[in-house]
This record gives sequence, structure tokens and C-alpha cells, in this order.
Amino acid sequence: MDPLHITEFGSERYLEKVQQSQAQTQANASQGQGAVSTLLQSPFILPIRESGATGSDVGAKSNEQKRPEKKGFSSWRNRFTKPPAVPPSSICEQPERRPPLPESTTKQPLPFDHLFAALPNELQVEIIASLPLSDVLNLRLASKSLHALVSLNEVPITRYHLDYHIPAYAKRLYPLPQGRSLNFHYLCGIWHRLHVAAKLSHLMCQLIIREQLLLNTEEKRRQYAPQTERMRRRLIPILFTVFHFFETYRKLHLKYMAEHDGFGLSKTPYTVNPIEAEIMNMYEDRTLLRVHEAFPLVIWAFCRRLRPPSYVGRVERSLRGYLKERPPDEVHVAVLCLGGMREVLRLWEVKGYNARRAAVDAWYESILHEQPVEPEPKRRRGMLGLKRKKSSFNMGKTNGHGHEAQHGANDVSATRGKQPDSLVFHTSLAAGMPMAALSKDESKLLYPDLPVLQRIWLVTAEAMILDRKIVERPAHIHRNAQVFTDLISESGIDEEDQWLYGTTAPESVRPNLDAIEEDPDE
Repeated sequence: MDPLHITEFGSERYLEKVQQSQAQTQANASQGQGAVSTLLQSPFILPIRESGATGSDVGAKSNEQKRPEKKGFSSWRNRFTKPPAVPPSSICEQPERRPPLPESTTKQPLPFDHLFAALPNELQVEIIASLPLSDVLNLRLASKSLHALVSLNEVPITRYHLDYHIPAYAKRLYPLPQGRSLNFHYLCGIWHRLHVAAKLSHLMCQLIIREQLLLNTEEKRRQYAPQTERMRRRLIPILFTVFHFFETYRKLHLKYMAEHDGFGLSKTPYTVNPIEAEIMNMYEDRTLLRVHEAFPLVIWAFCRRLRPPSYVGRVERSLRGYLKERPPDEVHVAVLCLGGMREVLRLWEVKGYNARRAAVDAWYESILHEQPVEPEPKRRRGMLGLKRKKSSFNMGKTNGHGHEAQHGANDVSATRGKQPDSLVFHTSLAAGMPMAALSKDESKLLYPDLPVLQRIWLVTAEAMILDRKIVERPAHIHRNAQVFTDLISESGIDEEDQWLYGTTAPESVRPNLDAIEEDPDE
């Protein structure tokens, strides 16, 4: 019925029609329960009839579908009523199963070494150059192909590290020699010196905090951590310059002795040490002044490390087992001038005073006296002088056919890759580390001509500072407490980094703190 005609019948007629429509819907619902029950039993997801439905049900449904309905009221009823919905919980929904893809369509990712090997050589070299130097050197141990790739591209890798990882003051002190190309020996030599300077800087800061500033608790050290970090960063370039000074001094001292027929500085009158003056002419005014002000602190730290941990009398030292006195000044001078800062670091890292004192004595004896040659153990003979007879086959091969035996040995060495042109055994790093140990003859030649400990650097440097007019008077040179103030000062740190490092202080210069441990008793 059209809603416009509702007002013509009145309220009673309207209620009667509504009741009839409700009764008719209840009858249709009762008749459709059988169909719904069969629908719920269907194994399919979609609400369709079961394929095995009976003919009576089909006939009933067809009769219901053929029953005529009134056009007016049915159209109005369909607008306001909805068919009964089946609850969703009663239908068991199953996920749709998809057939598995064939194995040919699934792609497995390639390993990293295959992807890296597929890159062009230029990209491989750029990737390797961006790695830390220790990783680049360890990469040569992975395979022969990677060893050849790294060894054949030493120049671009070294140039990258010099541009981005080496501080400016290191390149000023150790410029590339003329006529030589960049290689790993030059780069690793600078890194070795930086590592020694960084570790000594950290160890000196710990000693100064404990001995000079008396910061013995963790809380005090934590509060003083910013000043300690600034002191450590400022000491690294100073100790690097001191490393350069003693390394160059030993080299020029040998050259001076060779040019003067074995007569050294002790038999030559001079007002300024000519070897020290030649070295200090390589330094800028600012570098020379900074190192001169901190040099007494460096010597004090090294001498203090070789003394017993306590300054009290013999009784307490005997109770603690510190029986040996400090070594004489000649030993300190020999360690500095013959061994250099690398030997200073090695002795510094020996734990315990007694062990450290024994290490100093052993090193000092080794440069003055030849190591005793151990006698060969006597060969064991058989009973009654009878022993096994050597095979004449090997002896005949060695004696009668020496040329063939030598040729066979060459073949064996060739199969192992030890031929002279092999990149594995003949690289630039085969030249050795900087400031290697001297031979016995060189040590004996230089030892009688070593300077006095109190006159190393100080006299010549102060004379050159005044001669260059870096300061007007000796009183303007900072000493003792003023040096500590300059080391921990917060002002001017950015300007110093620009002058020392070129840009900013690289993190790679920092020492490995995990490998540095101090004695708990000292």
C-alpha cells in the first residue's frame, strides 16, 4: 500500500493491517526453518542449498515462490522489514587455500661475497677504503683474491685515509718522502706513532690525576672527567712530537757519528746541541713552545713510573717487597734516546713495580752485552755406541745431485707461493715498524755519547724560542701549575682542533680504553 493512502483508512484499519502482516511473516519463518537447517549443514561457505535436497522441500519452496502477494502492502512491507539473518557464529569460515608456488618462481638472496664480487673494481676499492685501517689489513687474510685486490690498490686506499683520518700535525711532521709513492708502510707508520701517543696520553692523565691532583675516589674522578678529557686530547699531539724528536735524534746521531769517524758530541765543543737544533728547525713556533712547556711533565711521568709506588722509608718498601731503588739517570736516557717512546710505552704497561723494574734491567743489559748463547744439548747415542744408520738414499740425493735437490726445494717453495714476486710475502709492510730496535754495534756506538737527562731538549729549545722571539723573556714560558691550567682549560679548544687536526678531532685517534688497565695497588 502506498504511504499516501494510510490516512484514508483510519487508525483502526491501519493497526489491523499491521497485525495481519506480522502473522504472515511468522508463518513464512516457520515454513523456512527446514531450509535454514539444511543450509547450516552445508559444507560450503556460500549460503546455497545442499545438492542432496529432497523433492518435497523443493516443491514447497516452489509453491512458496509461486504464491501471489498483494502488490500494495508487500511493497510497503519490504521497505521496513528485513529477512531473518543467519548468525555469523553458526557458519564456520575456512581460509582459502592457495596452491603452492613452483620452486622455479621463488628466488633465494645471493650471499654478500657474491654480490661484492659482482661489483666493478672501482666500487670495491671505494668500499674497502672507507673501512678502518685495521679492517683493511685483516681483509687481506680472507682470501688470495682479496689480498691481491687490497695490495694492488694501496695508493687510493692510503690517499683516502690520509685525507679523512690522519690529523694535520702528523702529516706536517711526517711528509711523504720525495720520489716515493703512497703505500701501507707510510700509512701504518703514522698510525703506529699515533697509537703510541694516544695510549701514553691516557696513561699520563691517570698518573697525574692520582699523583698530582690526588683524586683517589671514583666520584672525584667522575666530576673531573671533562678536564681529564681535554688534558688527554692536548697531550696526544705533544707526545706525538716527542716521539718524532727521539726517533729523528737517534737517526741523526748515527749519521753524525759516521761523518766524524766515531767521535760524538761528548768530544765536540758546542753551545747548542747541533742535532737537537736541526730537529727543532722542523717545528713551527707554536709547536715548539707547546712541547717545550710540557716536556718536563713527560720526563717526570716516565721517571715516576719507574720508582716505587711509595716515597716512604725502607721499612715499608721492604714490607711491600719494593726492594730495588729507582734506576739511575743513565738508564732513563738510554730508554728515551735508544728505545724511544715505543720502549717507554712497553715498560710502562708492565704490571707491578718489581716486574717493571726487572724488565728495565733486562732491556738495559741487552743493549750493552751480548745475549748468552745456550749450549747445544748433547745428542743421545744408542747403547754401546751403536745408533741408527742414516739412509744412503737421501744422502746420495743431497750430495751427489745437489743441483737436483736445490731444484726440488725451489719447486716446493713455488707450490707454497713463496716465490720472490709473490704479493703475499713481499708487500710494503715488510719494511718493518718505525723506530725498530738497534743492532748491538749501533747501541754500543751511541751509548757513550748520550746526553745528560736534565739537558735533553730543554737548553736547546729555550735558546731557540728566545732566538725566534716566540716569547720576549724566559718568564713568559709557562711552567708547572700554568702548564696544568693550559691543559685543562676550556677556552680555545675549537681553534686548537682546527690547527692540530685540520677540521675536528677524529674519533679514531682515541686509544682503546679496554686494552689499558692500571694496577689497583699503585
